[in-house]
This record gives sequence, C-alpha cells and structure tokens, in this order.
Amino acid sequence: MRGARSSGARHTVVVIAVTVALACGTACTSSGGTADPAPSADPSTRPLRAVERATARAGSARVESTTVMGDELSLDATGTLGWKNGLTGTLRITYTGGTTAATMRELGTTAMEARYLPDAYYARMGDGFAARVGGRHWIKYGYADLEGLGSGAAGVADGMRETTPDRTVKRLLASDDVRRVGEATTRGRRTTHWTGTVGGTAGKTEQTVDIWVDDRDLLVKKVERGRTESGELTQTAYYSDYGAAVSAERPPAADTADFTELLGRTRDQG
Repeated sequence: MRGARSSGARHTVVVIAVTVALACGTACTSSGGTADPAPSADPSTRPLRAVERATARAGSARVESTTVMGDELSLDATGTLGWKNGLTGTLRITYTGGTTAATMRELGTTAMEARYLPDAYYARMGDGFAARVGGRHWIKYGYADLEGLGSGAAGVADGMRETTPDRTVKRLLASDDVRRVGEATTRGRRTTHWTGTVGGTAGKTEQTVDIWVDDRDLLVKKVERGRTESGELTQTAYYSDYGAAVSAERPPAADTADFTELLGRTRDQG
C-alpha cells in the first residue's frame, strides 16, 4: 500500500510540475481572457493598431524567451510558433532554476520539447519519467481537459494564445495608460518602445507590458512583469524571422500518455 501511494505521489509531482512549467514557458504572464479587449480610442495609439495588423499577417516567428517566477521556476524557451490557424509550433524548454527545476532533475531531465497544436500541447519528458509510465515519453495536455479541472489549469489554452505578438499588442491597446516611451536600439535594430498596464480584473493581477517595435511594425522584444502567489514574475521574449515555417507533429500515440490518464491513476493510487 505504501508503494502504491509513493508511486501516486510521484505521478502527482510529475503532472503538476510539467503543467506549471509548460504553461509558464509561454503563458504565465498573460492576463487576457477569451473575449477580445476593447481597443483604445486614443488617436495616439494608431501606430499600435498598425503593429497589431502587421504581426497578425506575419502569422509566425522565431521566439527566444526567459521566464522567472519567484523561487518556484526559471526557464529558457526557444523555437518557432505560429498563430494563423490556432497556436502551433515547437519549443525547447530548459529549466535553469527554482523548485520546479529541482523536481525535474530528480526525474533525470533539465529540458524538454514542447509541441503546441490547436487542441493540445505535448511535452516530451526524459527516460526517468518514461520508466514511471510504461515507457512513454510524451504527455498530452488537451486544452479542454485542462480547463475542465479549474484552479490554475483553467485558461491555459487562452493564456498561450494571448502571448502571440498580435494578441500582446491587442491587450496593450486596451490599456488605460498605454503610451509611447521613445526610441531605443534593440538587438542592433532601431525600435519604438511602448508600455502599458493590462489585467487587474476578475481576480487577475495587473501586469506591466513593454514592447519594442521595428520599422516594419513587428515586435522585436516584449517584457511582461507581474505578481503571482509564488512571487514576482517576469518574462522577456525576443521575436525574429517573422513568417518562418512552423512544424508541430503529433507524437506517436504509442509513446504518449494522456494527462487525464495520469491524473486518474494518481487519484486511484492516492
């Protein structure tokens, strides 16, 4: 009986750790919801509307991001994401610190591949995890399943969609205090810096969003800052190669464990 409980506890740790880590890889700083925010009527924000249109048309980009969430998590993510037909793409996520990274090291891995498809995302774990789930290396997280769980899992899909460049600009346009800061050089390119505060409703913590836009009306850099129950949260993302080809294949079913299956097994063993 003790062995069964220990096994169930290990599954619980794995499921929670991976859910948090992948959500934070792209979405922890998002405070948007399913409804489109109302854009600002201020004529001074007209350049931002051009940015929203340009990034939406581009449809994809290479992303490099760093996320820090208090003492719980820090990670780097690199890859290519697309947003024309739902969120798609592949990221390489590397855990660089925090309690979640320590948990992942116990499972024999410090990095994973994440594949995003319109209806689900998939996380490839290491051999240590596979040994606990019948040799399968991938976890499937159906967005509908996550949202049905409530708590921190709810809204993961919407949060991920909100982090694409066009949606970031849309949220910034709805800010009451959005403003142009000035000019800057970002990764060797001349950019315009905009800032504003988003969120702060329905229990969500306000976040400060800063973006740097080049002369093609495309985001070069984004920084989001806010607070979570785990402490200060900061995510910095750089975008390049707009319009790049995006690849995200579903992993083999025989090598994939469904999140709901693991969660059900955990409850049965608990």
